[in-house]
This record gives sequence, C-alpha cells and structure tokens, in this order.
Amino acid sequence: MTKNKRILLIISGGIAAYKTLDLIRRMRECGYSVRAILTKAGAEFVTPLSVSSLTEDKVYGELFSLTDESEMGHIQLSRDADLLVVAPASADLIAKMANGLCNDLASTALLATDKPVMIVPAMNVRMWQHPATQANIKTLSARGVIQVGPAEGAMACGEFGMGRMSEPMEILEAVNRHFQIVSISKQHSDINKKALVTSGPTHEPIDPVRYIANRSSGRQGHAIAAALAARGIETTLVSGPTDLPDPKGVNVIRVESAEQMLSACNDQLPIDVAICAAAVADWRVKDAGSQKMKKETGGLPTLELVENPDILHAISSRKKQRPDLVVGFAAETENVVKNATAKRLRKGCDWILANDVSIGTGTFGGEKNAIHFITDDGCEDWPHMTKQAVAERLVDSIVSHFSVPGKDKNSEAAE
Repeated sequence: MTKNKRILLIISGGIAAYKTLDLIRRMRECGYSVRAILTKAGAEFVTPLSVSSLTEDKVYGELFSLTDESEMGHIQLSRDADLLVVAPASADLIAKMANGLCNDLASTALLATDKPVMIVPAMNVRMWQHPATQANIKTLSARGVIQVGPAEGAMACGEFGMGRMSEPMEILEAVNRHFQIVSISKQHSDINKKALVTSGPTHEPIDPVRYIANRSSGRQGHAIAAALAARGIETTLVSGPTDLPDPKGVNVIRVESAEQMLSACNDQLPIDVAICAAAVADWRVKDAGSQKMKKETGGLPTLELVENPDILHAISSRKKQRPDLVVGFAAETENVVKNATAKRLRKGCDWILANDVSIGTGTFGGEKNAIHFITDDGCEDWPHMTKQAVAERLVDSIVSHFSVPGKDKNSEAAE
C-alpha cells in the first residue's frame, strides 16, 4: 500500500514542528517517499539540515528560487505528490488555505495542488477556539481537506486545552488510512449502492422558543456520510440541527424533530444501507405550545411527554423496502456491551456500534470515540480513535459486506 507513495510534507511555524522529525522517520520506515517544504517560521524551530537528513532529499523553502524553479516548479512540486500533509498546520497557514492566499512557497503549493490534502492543526487554545479559525476549519472541511487533531493537553505557552498537535503515530495512522481508502475504492469502484445516514440531535419543541435536546454534535454521522461518498456510494444525510458544514458529495436534508427525521428517511427508500447515527430524542411534548409559555405564580408548568418514533426499529422492521444492511448506534453510560447487544436484538438491526457517553468520556461533542462493534458474529472492540477513523473503518466493513456474493438478500423487496 505504501510502495511508491509520495508525500509532500509542509512544516509551518510552531514549537510542535519538532514532532515532524519523528514523523518523517516513521513515514520513511513505512516505505513512503517524503519531500519537505519548510516555511520561514518553521525554520525557526527545525533546521533544513535536520529535515533533509531524514528525508534524504532537498528541502524547499523559497518561492522565487531560480534554482528550484528550474529543477522543480512550485506547481510541479505540489502535483508530484500523492498526498500533501501540513504538520504542524498553524492558524496563519490554515487561514491562507481557507481564503486562497499564497505569498510563500507553502501556501502557493497548497493552492496549486490537485491532490488530497491533510492538515494537522497546532496552536494556542485561544487561537484554536477563535471564531475565525473555526470558520476556516469548516471551510476546509467542506472542501474535503482531511483533518487530524488537534488534541487536548498542556501547551508550551503554559495553558491547557485543545490545540496540541497530534502525535506522529496518530498522524501516520491517518496517512495509512487515507491510502487504504484509496486502495479499497479502486478495488470496489463497481459497487453501485445507495446509503442513508442520520446524524446529529433532534430538537423537540416545548413552545416556539424552547425545546428538548441532547449534547450530540453530529460529528460521527457527518464523518460516516463523507466516508461513504468518498467511496463513490450515493449518500443522503438526514441531519438534525448542527453547526457542521455539509459533507462533500452528499445530499443533505435538514430536519428538526424526530417525526420529521423519520418522514425524511421514509422518503429516501429504497436504499441499500441505512446507518442511524443520530441521537434522536426519546420523548417529545405531547402538546407543544404555539405561544411562548409565561412564568406563572403558584407553581411550575406540567409537561406531558409522549414517546418519539423509533427510527432505527422502524427501518429495521420494514417488511417491504428494508435496506439490505441496517446499522445502529447505542449510546450507553453503563454495561455498554450488554445493553447494546440487547438493543441490537430488540431493534432488529444487523450491526450496532456501542459507545460510552458517560460524563468525562468526551464522546458527545468530542473528536474521538471508542467503539464496540456488535454483529451476529459477536463483539469486536475497536481502539480509541478519531470519529473520522471510526467512520472509515465502518465504511470498510460496509464495502466488504457488499463485496461478498449473495449479500443483497433484500434486493427483490426493494424493487
């Protein structure tokens, strides 16, 4: 998989640049060919000589170097690679990428490339949380740029929070996963399937200004939809309210409530695979007010709740137009595997991905997930990984499922 794969590593400024030396070494051990661009700020933290010694290649840095332009123009430099990795990706370089600015070799190469790009953000927690940075990240995500990290922890500036650069082994894993996806996509390019993914929370109205909801961010469902589309699978995403950008190449339907989500899912049938990753509210207010409820003296208002439709069970139990493969999620806070195993049987779905959403795990709203993959064959424990990596691993399993002859057991019912 790594044979003859070429990586253009772009090293921008930041104390985390020292990690790229270990990253280069590990990439080379895996068989990758690595060529590096070192920005002026990056050279304040690592030297061209150290980078060149590890890549065993020339290090590029000047946009208007006549020697470099005669040997390899900046456009050819970016297009000669199979993957561009920006590590660390500073707030400045991320902003340039998002806005199409190019005043140095690194930003020019990134604008001129037609190859996949992976960024590994690293910056102060305040810079990472700034609305401008978050808007730039969303812009790049919508363009299909792969993101690894950042992680949470102590920083060189003395602060603690999100913004630490991911460790070299995690970056290497993401690089390997990227090329694995490319390889699988080529092998199974003839798979012509339709997928439906639900994502995010639902908002169940109490009155025009209040609602019942949960802490789901929608990151996992959106990542799954993006991973399916990247494999050439026709994908529809039915999403509850989130701040996430629409995944590239995905038909997105936005809804608010559980009833709206179920209706939207039914409208998409027939499909081949359904992945119910949304955190649907279990209950709704029976009679939501048409006007804002006012505080009344003498006590609190009484809200009568009724059960919401069970979307996973509704799809799994269909006698007609049931998808060939139905995948659910089980968000549990105790006895995770036991409860999820019982849920799979109760709901009638084929696979279920169980995760622990207890306070402190960081699953709801976070960047990572720890999955127990439960099927007829038993339970497979996946390592703690990013939600993007979870999505790619799940899609690997889906592609493999449809690659086995005779798996389209419900094809006649879908006609």
